Amino acid sequence: MKNINNFAGMKKYKHIFFDLDRTLWDFETNSIQTLNEIFYNLSLDKKIGDFNNFLKIYKPNNEKLWNQYRNGKLKKEILRYKRFEDVLVYFGINDVALAKKIGDDYVYNGPLKKKLFPDTIEILEYLKKKYPLYIITNGFKEVQEVKMKTSDIDKYFQHVFISEDIGWQKPNIEIFNYVLKYVNAKPKDSLIIGDDLKVDILGAKNAGIDGVYFNPKKLDHNEKPAYEINCLIYLQKIL
Repeated sequence: MKNINNFAGMKKYKHIFFDLDRTLWDFETNSIQTLNEIFYNLSLDKKIGDFNNFLKIYKPNNEKLWNQYRNGKLKKEILRYKRFEDVLVYFGINDVALAKKIGDDYVYNGPLKKKLFPDTIEILEYLKKKYPLYIITNGFKEVQEVKMKTSDIDKYFQHVFISEDIGWQKPNIEIFNYVLKYVNAKPKDSLIIGDDLKVDILGAKNAGIDGVYFNPKKLDHNEKPAYEINCLIYLQKIL
């Protein structure tokens, strides 16, 4: 990892790419709030008990299914409800219609939440004056655009690249090559900021793009991203 205090200003970037979920938009906070509302609105507490019981099973199952989706082994339409169906089955509830209802409510209501990471607006205001900004996201098309508009950050970005539109998902090198070609950018002139080492940072590295690993929880790892920060405002030291 480059020390941001020592390397600030040493390399000139021309194009700045951001991941969206867990980098700017606080996915965990917004997701849990949405799931909690759905859980009690649908009276799932009467069948499952405490919301945390539901969440404990949902989170690892959701991640497992998302990995399958990213690897092309699961269709989006199935993922939308299966992540909830599996949890219901775990608690002895065999109700596909209920799982689909939860899935629909989650996809509709989740993007309406507005919680961003600290300093998101401040750093976007700062960067927009200096660079063209873009989003590269693996999220569902129908929710990512709503998230950005609802949280009022869509105005900062010249283009939003959604894997569903492009046909490849991060960390596949093709999505990065596509984006670079689209904006007429060279890898050495580009920088990506993201929270996922494998999906965002190492994926971009394979395409020759430097990455800023956003690690707010200061998780341990053995990788060597070009830069690492735990607060978005520290981007000012790099850019």
